[in-house]
Amino acid sequence: MKTTSVTDFRNNMKRYLDAVIFDSDSVVINRGNTGAVLISLEEYNAIKGTESILSSDRMTRSIRDGLEDISRGEVEEVDVDAL
Repeated sequence: MKTTSVTDFRNNMKRYLDAVIFDSDSVVINRGNTGAVLISLEEYNAIKGTESILSSDRMTRSIRDGLEDISRGEVEEVDVDAL
């Protein structure tokens, strides 16, 4: 993660965008007592997807149940190539 000021970000925008897009980096842009975070579109979509899954009670319950099954050793091996 890189941290920069608005002025430095403005002056070096291409370098920061390249770091975010090609190196999977993130950039914190400070602006006084607050700021913003620049992330890639891929990272943003992953976050929004996770948010969508976790906002569903049914999906959250299913994930929790699956984790409990794993902790009890109640798992079934699957050949992914056979699917």
